[in-house]
Amino acid sequence: MSDNLPSTTPLLSLAPLAYYWSKEDTLRFYVDAMQWPVDIVYLGEVICSRRHLMKLDDWLALGRELRAAGKQVVLSSLTLIDSEADRRNMHRMIERACAEDFLVETNDFSAVRAMQGKPFVAGPHLNIYHADSLLWLASLGAKRFLPPIEMGRDDLAALQHQRAEHMPQMQTEVQVWGRLALAFSSRCFTARHHRLHKDSCEFRCEQYPDGLALATREGKDFLTINGIQTQSASCLDLGAQLPELAAMQVDILRLQPQAQDMAEVIAAFDRARTMCTGANVSEAFLPPHARRSNGYWVDKPGMQWLANEQTG
Repeated sequence: MSDNLPSTTPLLSLAPLAYYWSKEDTLRFYVDAMQWPVDIVYLGEVICSRRHLMKLDDWLALGRELRAAGKQVVLSSLTLIDSEADRRNMHRMIERACAEDFLVETNDFSAVRAMQGKPFVAGPHLNIYHADSLLWLASLGAKRFLPPIEMGRDDLAALQHQRAEHMPQMQTEVQVWGRLALAFSSRCFTARHHRLHKDSCEFRCEQYPDGLALATREGKDFLTINGIQTQSASCLDLGAQLPELAAMQVDILRLQPQAQDMAEVIAAFDRARTMCTGANVSEAFLPPHARRSNGYWVDKPGMQWLANEQTG
């Protein structure tokens, strides 16, 4: 992890890749990431166990390279475990990650149990809404947590106050950029869109490097389909709220990978965190078909966008 930032400066993290890119594109993305001013990089397949272009050995080798480049590397577990094979693969990933001294992000409670008291990151899909849950996870080994994407400013502030009082060593990581993960299903919506069965999906996800846009009958962007995952159509942007997040003592700002313009997005947040200002990301760097949103932050519908003067 980078050591040249003041202790009061939030770290930047790169969330695990949600999309199914070619192996070449995936490796190229992370080679570029070695030069970006991100401190923490999450690796691994978190969406679908059928995605196989990057094997566990590939993720681990990539992790070693990123660690050599000065990044803290975290291996992320699958979010939906729905077969015995998934369970075995999850245990294997955790065993090998821990053997190489990589931290693990648990996105399912079966992964929490598999950690057996070793340090881990409690992922956003564990749904940590209050201090009792966080205290319990800390007793199991959690060293960092991500609140659910729908948690607003006031609830996060209250949780942060309790964290500081009862769990001062616990780190808080908050997503500040990118499409929001809304739901997971045993069905594959991308396969269904192409009139295919999940088990014979022909890996159509690879055709959509930023997900498949879903519109209403009126032609308005509504959701984004990403295999078994449903994402927001909009792009979360809490850039203007960085001073608020810093005041709450949020330790890490999470950015979701996208296929284009990731370097520019990271540069904007890096400038803002070091200057203690809000991040201003150009409209040109939004994902395809996306507009900004930040409604959850002020307890509004998540897809809404409110200007800074309305959220302050």
